[in-house]
Amino acid sequence: MKKLIDLHLHLDGSVPVDTIKELMIKHEMPMLEAASLRKKLSVSPQCHDLNEFLEKFSFAVNLMQTAADLRLITFELLKKLKREGLVYVEIRFAPQLHTEQGLTQEEVVRAVISGLDQFLIWQKEQSSSSPDLHATFLLCLMRLKGNDEANQETVTIAKKFLGQGVSGLDLAGAEMLEFAIRQYAALFQEARAAQVPFTIHAGEAMGPESIREALALGAKRIGHGIRCIEDQALVDKLIADKITLECCATSNLNTKVFDQLDHYPVRRLLHEGVKVTLNSDDMTVSNINLPHEYDLLEEKTGLTRQDERQLYLNAVNAAFCSAREKERLLSLI
Repeated sequence: MKKLIDLHLHLDGSVPVDTIKELMIKHEMPMLEAASLRKKLSVSPQCHDLNEFLEKFSFAVNLMQTAADLRLITFELLKKLKREGLVYVEIRFAPQLHTEQGLTQEEVVRAVISGLDQFLIWQKEQSSSSPDLHATFLLCLMRLKGNDEANQETVTIAKKFLGQGVSGLDLAGAEMLEFAIRQYAALFQEARAAQVPFTIHAGEAMGPESIREALALGAKRIGHGIRCIEDQALVDKLIADKITLECCATSNLNTKVFDQLDHYPVRRLLHEGVKVTLNSDDMTVSNINLPHEYDLLEEKTGLTRQDERQLYLNAVNAAFCSAREKERLLSLI
């Protein structure tokens, strides 16, 4: 089994299907046939774009509104990731999306961290020879109308919980001109001042210019960023500045960034010297996991063991974790 690192995984897009079923029973919701439930949770090959992709999150988010449910989801997801060979993961979520039934953003974060604590106890009790899975959380600011106060609160909470389960921030949501990255400059300036690491979704639905905007705000990691290939000068800048891309192959296929994966440019960018990583993005929405992504790129693009080693090393170097944790991750290969 490969030892894997995932730097770009959304909690609400990766709720295990069995956990969804358990929560539906708990909340006395009508049970759906397997095909109908999958249709609500996952995209089809006919998915048109990022906006349609994002619609698949709503069903799971409705089941993520209490502390108990958030704790269970986090616990079950981490167990799943452990079984798939992950040794480190950064799970991202937007606390403001889980306050519909009265939780505060801080209570949301505490619930998710308690799910991690439960997992760590479970992991310690297992008689397994496989390496431990270490996890941390990124809090997402959201590209939404009228949520400036909510985004400000997320930054405040990230500062409060930094190093206590939370390791950074992200900017997520629909990429469009209405929510240009530069509009969030003050929030990321505050994050930089407080030494809170961050990544920004860019270069997926919107083109290379959105990546440049993210870099201008001080991002050292870019969520997706794959459309940098449209601008060689930008690729050269990514190499020179040692910027890490959080690439998500099947997700980019789902959102029609690419029509096929045979020429997905991870190997090309890797060999040019870009700090590329491979990640799952949304396991349930895309109906995949990280081992599947590696197998897929091996088949479609000729990804080699040496390529995979470099992807792992890139992920270790870019991870929002301590030097001690980086040493542990390096020792595993």
